[in-house]
Amino acid sequence: MVAANETKPLREDRFSERLFYTAFLLLMGVGYLMALTYLDLTHQGHDGKPGLSVEDIVENYYGNRSGTRLEAAIRGPMGGYLDREERHHIVAWLKSGAPRKTFETNVQPVLQRNCLGCHSPSSGMPVPDLSSYEAVSEVARIDTGTSVLSLVRLSHIHLFGIGLIMFGVGMIFRRVILWEWLKGTLLVLPFVAIAVDILSWYLTHWDPHYALTVVIAGAVLGLCLAAQILIALYQIWFPARGPGTINRQRAQP
Repeated sequence: MVAANETKPLREDRFSERLFYTAFLLLMGVGYLMALTYLDLTHQGHDGKPGLSVEDIVENYYGNRSGTRLEAAIRGPMGGYLDREERHHIVAWLKSGAPRKTFETNVQPVLQRNCLGCHSPSSGMPVPDLSSYEAVSEVARIDTGTSVLSLVRLSHIHLFGIGLIMFGVGMIFRRVILWEWLKGTLLVLPFVAIAVDILSWYLTHWDPHYALTVVIAGAVLGLCLAAQILIALYQIWFPARGPGTINRQRAQP
């Protein structure tokens, strides 16, 4: 018999329910790892080094105000698709003011050979269009990072998506046997981290010094999610050993 102010251990749920919780938690964990992999693959390389760094985050949200988005891309994550001479032709064209008259002879053939497989309207991919001079000129301007419009679009997706994920994981985690202050912290802190992370995108777009805040908030979110999943999985399949278990055992007939 469970007292009204005590939490029923997850280990005491029916086998089918524990399987359901386990499948959900594992799926959310794998999904988050895939999201981190995607983030690393799409944001790294702007500083010319492998792996995601604070400098890469600055390049994404603040931009490279000394150059264009196209130049930053071919010198960073897209550089592997071009050889040295092809990069030289595009950079020289950008430095000369990106004139239309030399686009068709010096730049368009390079883009057609190496880029239009993805960077064209027919690909359906959410990447800049490089199929015409008008489209290329949009990324041939000074790079000011991710636009505010894109930040707003990404913000509502992340707020709803990650918020619902943390709510679902939290509904299971709230039943673990743990110190109440620690459990409450792990339940609330991810929502604070999400808000701080997204706010930091806008701040970094304005001032690159806030890029470190993006890293810290993201790390806090990831650690809290990992803790919730791992602790819940352990207590789903193994007897809980923590605060409240002694009093619970005494209360049982």
